Amino acid sequence: MVGMLAAMPPPAPHFAQPDDARFRVRGDACPGALRLHRADDGALARVRVPGGVLSWEQADGLRELAGRLGDGELHLTSRGNVQLRGLDAGCGSELASRMSEMGLLPSASHERVRNVVASPLSGLDGRGARDVRPWLVALDALVCASEAAAGLSGRFLFALDDGRGDMDALGADVTLRARGDGAAELRIGALESVALIPGDEAPRAALLAATVFLSVADASGSGAWRVAELPAGAGPLLDEVVRELAAAGLPVSRATVPVPAGTPPALGVVAGPGGTDALSVGLPLGRADAVRWRALTDLAREHGAGELRLTPWRGVVVPGVRRERAPGALDALEAAGLVTADRSPWTGTGACVGRPGCVKSLADVRGDAASALPDAPPVDALPVHWSGCERRCGHPRGDWVDVVAGPDGYRVSVVRDGARPENPVRVAADPAALATAVAAARKPRP
Repeated sequence: MVGMLAAMPPPAPHFAQPDDARFRVRGDACPGALRLHRADDGALARVRVPGGVLSWEQADGLRELAGRLGDGELHLTSRGNVQLRGLDAGCGSELASRMSEMGLLPSASHERVRNVVASPLSGLDGRGARDVRPWLVALDALVCASEAAAGLSGRFLFALDDGRGDMDALGADVTLRARGDGAAELRIGALESVALIPGDEAPRAALLAATVFLSVADASGSGAWRVAELPAGAGPLLDEVVRELAAAGLPVSRATVPVPAGTPPALGVVAGPGGTDALSVGLPLGRADAVRWRALTDLAREHGAGELRLTPWRGVVVPGVRRERAPGALDALEAAGLVTADRSPWTGTGACVGRPGCVKSLADVRGDAASALPDAPPVDALPVHWSGCERRCGHPRGDWVDVVAGPDGYRVSVVRDGARPENPVRVAADPAALATAVAAARKPRP
C-alpha cells in the first residue's frame, strides 16, 4: 500500500494518555534516577531538573554518565527533565552515587516528585512581571522538606510562570503566575478561576495546594495522580485550597483569568540587560549526542553565566553570553547540529522514542519523522508529534498534528485543544506520502 488512503470513517480512536488511570494495573512506576525503568534498549533513568536549571558542571557530568553507562545521548522530556537511556540494569548504585555528588539528588525520598517547570527566559529578556528563580529555589526546598509531598505521583506537575503566560498554558496541576501588582495567581489544573495570593508567599501556597490535592484524592478513593483525574474535577479542590490558605493566615481572594495560549521562547539570540544575551536553541527530537551537548556546556562555561536552562519544548537556553560573542556562538551551535532558528525543518516536530527503544511502539517514529521533514514549515504551522502507539507519550498541548503508527502505516489527524483527533487519514509508511499528509494537516484553520 503506497500513498495516502481515503479518510477513515468514525468512530475516532480512543485518545489515550500515558498517565490515564484506565491503563493502570499497578502503582506509580514513573521512572526516576533511583528507580530505573526497563526499556527495550536497556534501563532508563529520568533525572528531575526543577525549572530545567543545570550548572555547566552538572550538565557535563550527565554527558559523562550517558557516555560511560548509557547510549551516549541526553534525551530531554516535555517537562525539561533529562533521560539517560541504554543503561545497564546493574548501574543503579553508581548512577545514584554520582547524581548525589553532582547535587542532583537532594532528597532520595522526593527525587521523583521534583517536577517543576519555569519560564526559561525569566530574568533574561526584560519581560515578565517577576524573576521566578527565587520561587523555584524556595518551592524545591519546601517540596523536599515535606513528608507529605513525598506521596505525590511522579507525574504531578508544578509550573512557575513569570507573567508571560508560557508556563500557565501547559496545564500543570498547580501553577503560579506572577502579576504586575506583586501578587501571584494560583491556578489548579486548567480552571479559569484562580486564587490571588501575595507573591512572596507563592511557593508556600503551591505546596499547600499539592498536599490538599493528596487529601482530596485519598478521600475520593479514585487513586488520582493528577488534578484532571479527580472525579469531582478541579473546582472543589480549588475551593478547599482557598479555605486552607485562609486558615493558614494568607490573604487570599478569587478572580477569573482565562488560560493563555502561551508560546515557547523564540530560537536564536535573545537580547538581555547589561550587555549580555541569551542563546535559545532546539534539540532535534529532544536528543543531544556528546558533541552537541559539549558545545552547550562549553559555551555556558567559557562565555555564559555557567548554566543551562532546559525547556519543556526540548530546547536549551544558555544565559549570560556577552553580546559581541553571541552571533558567533550561535553559528557554532548550529554547526554542531542544534536548531538555531524558528524556520528550521525541525521546528515544531516532536516524537516519542519509538523503536527500538520502546516495546509498545509499532514503528521507528524518529527515523520516519526525520525522513518526512519539510524544507521549512510556515511560520504559523501547527506543531506535529509522532507516536509509536496510542499512548502518545510526550505530546504537546493545545492544537497539534497527531501522527500515530499502526500495523499498516500511520494515522494523521489534527487535535484541537486536547479533544479527539479530527478526520483521521491513513497514510502508508512512505516518506513522500507522510511528508505530504503532515504538511497538509499542519496548515492552521483560515
